[in-house]
Amino acid sequence: MSSILEDEYNLIHAHNGNEAVELFAEYNPHLVLMDISMPDMDGYEATSIIRCSNTDVPIIAVTAYAFQADRLRIMDSGFNGYISKPIDADHLMTEIARLLNNGR
Repeated sequence: MSSILEDEYNLIHAHNGNEAVELFAEYNPHLVLMDISMPDMDGYEATSIIRCSNTDVPIIAVTAYAFQADRLRIMDSGFNGYISKPIDADHLMTEIARLLNNGR
């Protein structure tokens, strides 16, 4: 993901869900790419905690799960978008642009 985004965006990396929540509070980013499967706290829980303090920042779920049921659970859990692995660079950039341009 870094190779796709680093030329256009300032990136902050979290290594687990707890760190994602801490870094969100510290940096107040414009957008979050949240891996669903992380150690210590998964992306669902981290997003839930972030949503308690901020409902405006777009959060895109990044996951290996590609079934419709997974997508529905993601979208019902406070995420604004969904990207499945392997990452398609064009789709990722389109989704980021849509959300940063208030295309919720």
